[in-house]
Amino acid sequence: MSFRDSQSAVESVFREESGKILATLIRVIGDFDLAEEAMQDAFAQAMSHWPETGVPENPAAWIVTASRRKAIDRIRRRKTRTEKEPELERYLGARNPPKWSDDDFEPEDDDPLRLIFTCCHPALKPEAQVALTLRTLGGLSTPEIARAFLMPEPTLAQRIVRAKKKIRDAKIPYRVPPQEKLQERLPMVLAVLYLIFNEGYSATSGDALVRRELCAEAIRLGRLLCKRLPQEPEGWGLLALMLLQDSRGAARTDEEGLLLTLEEQDRSVWDRTAIEEGLRVLDQAMQLRRAGAYQIQAAIAALHAVSPSAEDTDWKQIALLYDRLLELRPSPVVELNRAVALAMVEGWRSGLDRMDELGATGRLEEYHLFHAARADLQRRLGEYEEALEAYRRALALTSNQAEKRFLERRMAEISD
Repeated sequence: MSFRDSQSAVESVFREESGKILATLIRVIGDFDLAEEAMQDAFAQAMSHWPETGVPENPAAWIVTASRRKAIDRIRRRKTRTEKEPELERYLGARNPPKWSDDDFEPEDDDPLRLIFTCCHPALKPEAQVALTLRTLGGLSTPEIARAFLMPEPTLAQRIVRAKKKIRDAKIPYRVPPQEKLQERLPMVLAVLYLIFNEGYSATSGDALVRRELCAEAIRLGRLLCKRLPQEPEGWGLLALMLLQDSRGAARTDEEGLLLTLEEQDRSVWDRTAIEEGLRVLDQAMQLRRAGAYQIQAAIAALHAVSPSAEDTDWKQIALLYDRLLELRPSPVVELNRAVALAMVEGWRSGLDRMDELGATGRLEEYHLFHAARADLQRRLGEYEEALEAYRRALALTSNQAEKRFLERRMAEISD
């Protein structure tokens, strides 16, 4: 096997399996840093090993087994350096390496769910909960998360370090909490799940617009959560929302990887199976008769999913749903989306006026989609100089190469 082929295989396993592998390692080892270090060592070993031996039949299991050995090696090295460090006593017991068996490292379906509840423990600050979950379960790098949060990389790195230390020092249990504590923990878990999905649906950085493995993992975790909490309508609402949005994944870029807007997409490529499941799940959520923000967003996605074209979409109903969403979860991004819907109902000028009012508040000045949306309406109105300025601002604010190419294409269209 060539080095390039083996490298591609390692990268594929890391992309698709690292979150689940790390969740299993943390369950068994009981320490975030040691689990991460062991997994990184195992992937490095695979990079040098697989070109000679070939990709194993079960690559993820190979990585787990190698991680187990690497963890024990690291513990032994720590013991050699000093036998007096208190932290080693947790691992070494009576000065012996832990007696882990391969069976201990058998992945369990609940491992990622346990991890997300641990990362979202109320003892951690909300921003730390999100950052740690995206780093461990989402598999995002520290620079990627820092860009998503619009903060310096060292600040974000310290936030993650402090969160891990808090989990260790406070002995936060690695488990799904008991039923009586689930209610208070659920909102943050749902929020983080949706962040993982969104990072897959519209990647913060990189060449690809979509990272399907993150979308798939968020949906899988959503199903697990609904199975555990069948009477929680917002869990079902979030699952419906992710399914309906994910159904458009294959149509969001053309053959050259260029982004396609909702208006430009070939709707025959949309995944009808995912749409049908999403509609069923949304109906299940609504039958519980406790409306929430995720259910409303899913209802908006459903209206898009059942419309044969952008022109035939019930934009008036979508605008009304955004009104309700603003009541439940007010935010400038929701106001922006409402302005887009109203532009489809009342006309481009009306939508642009609303966006300008929103822009005057300064709350979306660093949000590239705000400038891209304004540019789109200005383009439609024939205000090309203003549109070019807005497109340039959007271009400067995005790190995703697919989005950059889309914005450059729009600029070229109105510059000719």
